[in-house]
Amino acid sequence: MIRKVFSLPYTFHVLVIDDGSPDGTAQIVKDLMKDFPTQLFIEERKGKLGLGTAYIHGFKWALAKGYEYIFEMDADFSHNPEDLMQLLEACVKGADVAIGSRYITGVNVVNWPMSRVLMSYFASVYVRRVTGIKIMDTTAGFKCYRRKVLETIRLDKITFIGYAFQIEMKFTAWKYGFNLVEVPIIFTDRKEGQSKMSSGIFKEAILGVMQMKWKSFFRNYKRNI
Repeated sequence: MIRKVFSLPYTFHVLVIDDGSPDGTAQIVKDLMKDFPTQLFIEERKGKLGLGTAYIHGFKWALAKGYEYIFEMDADFSHNPEDLMQLLEACVKGADVAIGSRYITGVNVVNWPMSRVLMSYFASVYVRRVTGIKIMDTTAGFKCYRRKVLETIRLDKITFIGYAFQIEMKFTAWKYGFNLVEVPIIFTDRKEGQSKMSSGIFKEAILGVMQMKWKSFFRNYKRNI
């Protein structure tokens, strides 16, 4: 994955967040850093602290480093690294958040069982109905943010750490008035490893959306321009 990203026609930098993975991820990354000393970085954390907190950690790191375009993606090739160029182009052309969308042009998912496709698709339908957000793929985890979005969102106020994290980030950016653009991608399920999806994470998303909508009535989304 890392070598593929660095082969693209743009100088990307990659930060890997490792929460004590038992599979040797950290050491593999450190070995690769010898080949890419100015482009590859790692942040190690102790314990499993949740996907959402890992992204928040990475966002804060990227803001401190001064990056203008900040991406998030899975590292198992379910997100095609070549699509990074599409997301970048969308932000360069005016999007504040570019979303790699599985559902903007139909259902573009490969190797998922039908039950998982339906759960994901109708989760986004549910989110749209409850929140009013006009995004087809509200749970997408492949995105590019312009730094002004992450500077405006109060990252420490993002409460969800699982499936609902992706929804909360989009909803918050939308409430602040940022321009969210969906870019069609094809999502291919991982060939190895196991998904982090669980009934607890799904329940967090279902109940969390209602909670998030309710709290939004009491939050000031005015931003400095």
